Amino acid sequence: MKGTIYGYVRVSTQEQNEARQLAAMRSFGVAEQNIIVEKLSGKDFNRPRYQRLTRTLRRSDVLVIKSIDRLGRNYTEILEQWAIITKEREAAIVVLDMPLLDTRQGRDLTSTLIADIVLQLLSYVAQTERENIRRRQAEGIAAAKDRGVRFGPLPRALPDHFDAARRAWRDGQITLRAAAELCGIPKSTFRDAAVRAEASSN
Repeated sequence: MKGTIYGYVRVSTQEQNEARQLAAMRSFGVAEQNIIVEKLSGKDFNRPRYQRLTRTLRRSDVLVIKSIDRLGRNYTEILEQWAIITKEREAAIVVLDMPLLDTRQGRDLTSTLIADIVLQLLSYVAQTERENIRRRQAEGIAAAKDRGVRFGPLPRALPDHFDAARRAWRDGQITLRAAAELCGIPKSTFRDAAVRAEASSN
């Protein structure tokens, strides 16, 4: 029985661009209506669209992801989800950036062992990368506080174009003052919100 091919695309924040992942899904042959895009952190699997997708998966279906860190960034939970999809749901997984992680074909014992080792290694790297990002962000916040930067309470609602302004400021396209004025908030509030937004990503 031929199953359905689904693609799962994840970016951590609203302003991040999912174009490369989408292009990879289309190139693989995933139908547009079967590509699920989610804009949430990979720190855990409490993601509504991902949860709905896994409940949809049936035997002989295929789940395509660009790379392991798009699935998630928690070592233990990645391995648990992999087992749920391949063992409980009896669906296959294809990781486009790592051809060894393709469960569509039956494998001999050696191939299975190699795939398991690669999966564990990439899952470990995904979590380690997230922890390093969080550590660097914490160090940056601490250094800012040492310089006298004060992190006050954020406004209840930031303007819709805040992320675009933050990205432009981060990339050096506009000054902090200009970015804050675009959002109609003080410079210190904009900077605080930008740092917190970066810390919550990935």
